[in-house]
Amino acid sequence: MPVRPSHRSLLRAGLTLIAGGVLLFGGGCSVKQGENPNLIVGKQQFVARCGSCHILARAGTKGSVGPSLDEAFHSGVAKAAGRSAIRGVVEGQIANANPQGVMPKDLATGAVMRDIASYVAQSAAKPGSDTGLLASAVQAPGAGKPVLEKAGKLQIAADPTGQLAYVTKKAIAKAGPVTVEMPNMSGVSHNIAIEPGENGANPKGALLGASTFTSKGTATVKVSLKPGTYTFFCQAPGHRAAGMYGTLTVK
Repeated sequence: MPVRPSHRSLLRAGLTLIAGGVLLFGGGCSVKQGENPNLIVGKQQFVARCGSCHILARAGTKGSVGPSLDEAFHSGVAKAAGRSAIRGVVEGQIANANPQGVMPKDLATGAVMRDIASYVAQSAAKPGSDTGLLASAVQAPGAGKPVLEKAGKLQIAADPTGQLAYVTKKAIAKAGPVTVEMPNMSGVSHNIAIEPGENGANPKGALLGASTFTSKGTATVKVSLKPGTYTFFCQAPGHRAAGMYGTLTVK
């Protein structure tokens, strides 16, 4: 049985051919005349479906499972076929996902795949930030209002769009026993852990408790808190470093 190439090797091959002015994937994955991709939808869907695995600065994603798309496409943009060729490579990667790899089969199809690929082609390795409607297409990670403990329960949800973040970076609770709930409907596996000290000030503090991991459901952890400052964070590899943490203030 032939061995299918990995996601990274397919991407490397596509980039090599971009540098030579040739698209890796033909047929339905090339740019067609008359298509009008929706870049706003493309950004939203990229963040929701791809951002937990890939870095793309303009989208604000910091996933580390797959290659950084800014780094991967930098030389392709600078050399030959440019951004239209990048779109073809991205569509090909989605359409020909390695069944033994991390990228799921049928991640996106049709217009959604076209929109995602078009947004990546426009944004990869491009300095600066999105402007206009694109700038507000996706809420900044952790930009929600602080959450408050009520009757001994504190609910800190994982970002439902798939970003490596909780919906907020701030939580407030009273001293004593607290049950921390983490609803997660993103499809990306997360948990929530609590340690004393603010992130960075005490990054290796004694762990007070941690929930199990879930991708579709609610995880809980029970802790007893004294007045002070704590950090809540996700223990999945790379998630905390990508920004999935926040500050819990106990009064």
